[in-house]
Amino acid sequence: MDHSTSSSRRASGDDLGVQGPDKTIVAPLPPSALTDIKNNVQLIERAVSTLEPRFTHRVLRSLTTLRKRLDATVLKDALEAAYPKDSPTRAALAAYLPTAAEGVGMDVDASSGLTSPEVDTYFCLLFILYLIDNKSLGNAIEIAHQTAEKIHTWNRRTLDSLASKIYFYLSRAHEIQGDASGIRPLLLAAQRTASLRQDDDSQAVLINLLLSNYLSYSLYSQADKLVSKTTFPTSAGNPQLARYLYYLGRIRAVQLSYTDAHTHLQQAIRRAPNAKLAPGFFQTVHKLFIVVELLMGDIPDRGLFRHPVLRKALVPYLRIVQAVRTGDLSQFQSALSSHVVQFTQDQTYKLILRLRHNVIKTGVRSLSLAYSLISLRDICVKLHLDSEEDAEYIVGKAVRDGVIEARVDHANGWMLSHVHRPEGAEGIYATSEPREVFTKRIGFCLDLHNESVKAMRYPLNAHRKELANAEAAREREKELAKEIVDGDLDDDGDGPGMSDF
Repeated sequence: MDHSTSSSRRASGDDLGVQGPDKTIVAPLPPSALTDIKNNVQLIERAVSTLEPRFTHRVLRSLTTLRKRLDATVLKDALEAAYPKDSPTRAALAAYLPTAAEGVGMDVDASSGLTSPEVDTYFCLLFILYLIDNKSLGNAIEIAHQTAEKIHTWNRRTLDSLASKIYFYLSRAHEIQGDASGIRPLLLAAQRTASLRQDDDSQAVLINLLLSNYLSYSLYSQADKLVSKTTFPTSAGNPQLARYLYYLGRIRAVQLSYTDAHTHLQQAIRRAPNAKLAPGFFQTVHKLFIVVELLMGDIPDRGLFRHPVLRKALVPYLRIVQAVRTGDLSQFQSALSSHVVQFTQDQTYKLILRLRHNVIKTGVRSLSLAYSLISLRDICVKLHLDSEEDAEYIVGKAVRDGVIEARVDHANGWMLSHVHRPEGAEGIYATSEPREVFTKRIGFCLDLHNESVKAMRYPLNAHRKELANAEAAREREKELAKEIVDGDLDDDGDGPGMSDF
């Protein structure tokens, strides 16, 4: 009985996948790409029937992993599974597959029903990804344009998420081909249509695509006009919002609004996905963020350059930061010339050129603190300037901007800091008006101190009351102790002692 029971248990354990000590555990195989496509089609149909966009979003989140497994055979089998043989959509899409894929696929059951526009758009999206990955940009652009025209005629809210992906990869294919400017009218028309239909998903993607298009051609005025004339949807996801904030930061940095640019870039970093999930965007935002911080006069935290994702990418920017911090113009020029290709590719070269004045100001500040009297010629040599006239102009501008407290002696060619004043020269509070203001401030501080001291005083002879209370308490303790010794009270002081019994 026990033997049969144990045998049945082992049999049931094997059926459940529980292996014995002498067997290895075999992990289940992941579903095939064809199975994933079938499941995604069912999710899209469910989203259409229930009007729940979350099912479509689940399908779009699986695109990254599914894209790596797409090939001609998988797409051919998926078409046969989703469309009947006489379907025009099946014939049109199958024409983009190589002839080698014909007759190679598995035996699948063809669907006899009609598909929805959402399913057609999903298959077009899969074909666009497959053609882009296989360097067939012309065919990918052709399918994307045809699908975009159909989306323009359809007015279905269940199609919004898929439509935004179609527009994105349409712009991406044109960008890879090198003619991104040609897609601009179509994107503008699509953005107007999405705004009228209140299609938030497509509107967010299209605004970012237009901003990227303008900024790639240095059309900052058009990009700023687009930002002022449109409203970014509040329901957009964090990835699209992070991109939008990054583009705003670039626009404001070029417009010399460094504080606004710093705020937008900081928000973009917070809204961005995890650094390991989107390392490229994480690095791009931080490159511009560091340059903007330097233009504001701040020095970025050194720990930022030790981040695992940023350590290698920010090496050129670390050299720029070191040059700005020390005020070494020669080091700045060396770092700029060594990494000019990288800065140009990052589209930060023109902003870094503005840092030259910050480097010079830092050097002038260091010289004003180190020397009470220094000639303009020595300043020119130490800061590697072209001429003494440039040194005089830079020092004069630093004095006017309040960077240093000094003055320029043009006759002798000197810079005199306020630490070294000629005999008979007046200080900053020598004139009547500053001296009066300074006297008022001193008087206010003294009055505030006196009032505080008065408020902290204790009542007169208050300590004597405390001494009297303490003395009475001690007398009472002595009386209690005497009564306990005499036996009048017990130890708790509640009644007669033991001698009374």
